[in-house]
Amino acid sequence: MRWFEDFREGEVTGVGPVTVSEDDILSFAQQFDPQPFHVDAEAARESPFGGLIASGWHTAALYMGMFVREVLLDSASLGSPGIEELRWTAPVRPGDTLRGRSRVLEARPSEKNPKRGTVYSEHEVLNQDDVMVMRFRSYGHFARRPTST
Repeated sequence: MRWFEDFREGEVTGVGPVTVSEDDILSFAQQFDPQPFHVDAEAARESPFGGLIASGWHTAALYMGMFVREVLLDSASLGSPGIEELRWTAPVRPGDTLRGRSRVLEARPSEKNPKRGTVYSEHEVLNQDDVMVMRFRSYGHFARRPTST
């Protein structure tokens, strides 16, 4: 179990990989982001992207799944108050294999609640060619390690 105190500034954690199929892209987009370049291969060829691409929200969901399974499920996570600076920097295409990494920028105890702290991190998602396809920064709340009395 990782507690707030176990997150160190500068620490880098890798997650993944996950490979994105055309069926994955179509299924996600049809339900959540049905823009033509996400759901119609022919229309996508005529788009500025020149072919089918994943929704940025799909990329974010894939990263979240990797991060939860590999970091948060084995931690004292208390949720997040949000993210900032979300950028999709390159398209994700069918067959791409994604991996992520997070770097702790700051870890500070809560001033209001002595039982938790906040970890501020930078996250990047890269494809198989080491091209960054998404980046963002986030805050996560984590319980502090219980003290023995």
